[in-house]
Amino acid sequence: MNVKIFCDFDGTITNSDNIIAIMKKFAPSEWEAIKDDVLAERVSIQEGVGKMFSLLPISLKEEIVSFILSTSEIRTGFEQFVHYTKEKDIPLYIVSGGIDFFVEPMLDGKIDKKNLYCNGSDFLGQTIKITWPHTCDSHCENGCGCCKPSIIRNLVDDKDFIIVIGDSITDLQAAKMADCVLARDFLLQKCKELHLPHRPFETFHDVIEHINELSEVEV
Repeated sequence: MNVKIFCDFDGTITNSDNIIAIMKKFAPSEWEAIKDDVLAERVSIQEGVGKMFSLLPISLKEEIVSFILSTSEIRTGFEQFVHYTKEKDIPLYIVSGGIDFFVEPMLDGKIDKKNLYCNGSDFLGQTIKITWPHTCDSHCENGCGCCKPSIIRNLVDDKDFIIVIGDSITDLQAAKMADCVLARDFLLQKCKELHLPHRPFETFHDVIEHINELSEVEV
């Protein structure tokens, strides 16, 4: 079985959502209405994330990075999971709606950078501007920002068994393309509502166990 894994970062590799943590700590209260619009799918993820970060002055960059590195925790079992995928020769791609200036420092030394896909950032203006190096292809009109379905389409073929690991609205469109979703939190509820093939997880030890079971079933 040709397994390929596409794993979210915020709230999946980490125990909490870093964008939400940043907004709670540094942003004025307007961010909450924007977040609610994104979750209710009234505005696109790209528009919402761009608006939220535009509330933050560029002078906060180093403080934000320091805050994330000191407070954000990697979910239990992640390093063992990365080792497992290397041992089994399973391609692992990190597809994140997060932003390079805090995602990359957290994954430095843990993940091959060529397998990391996330949004970019521009600190040349007065407020933080988000850039979009992985926008939607011609098959997607959801305004994803970092378009996980487009990335998946570019990296898989018909023989691949696609596993998506995630927790939030940013993973939903990718989850619809998966042969199996390993889900928690918001994404888990959506998988149940939409009857997507899924399994729940809390730690990456659970993830390893699920992948082993799926491999046995599919071989």
